[in-house]
Amino acid sequence: MSECVKRGPKDKDTIIFATKEDHSVPSKISLSEPEQQPGLIMPDGKINWNCPCLGGMATGPCGVEFRDAFSCFHYSDSDPKGSDCYNKFKDMQTCMQRYPTLYNKDLADDDDLSEAIEKSEKATAEAKAKEK
Repeated sequence: MSECVKRGPKDKDTIIFATKEDHSVPSKISLSEPEQQPGLIMPDGKINWNCPCLGGMATGPCGVEFRDAFSCFHYSDSDPKGSDCYNKFKDMQTCMQRYPTLYNKDLADDDDLSEAIEKSEKATAEAKAKEK
């Protein structure tokens, strides 16, 4: 027959001493269903910086720059979405270039990225010129 002992502050811990006979029969204990974990966006619309889907980006050496850029994009009301966040993403890219081994790629040598940035700058300048 098993025995239970309460320990710890306010008896918050329960220690169960089980006998060999206790383990010889299947358990009758049923566990509750695990709580649903929030994804990237919390139910209140805020960003869940602890989401494993971010892969530690929010806490690395460029975490501040990443959070600034991602927050800007998430809360952006501009059209197209995030077009007002160019400088924040550029700051993030600059930071990541300082840590190529950590971010698994030398972004400084990424011709496609440089080309995309140039096209984006040109399109932004053209759009601003049309507004005037």
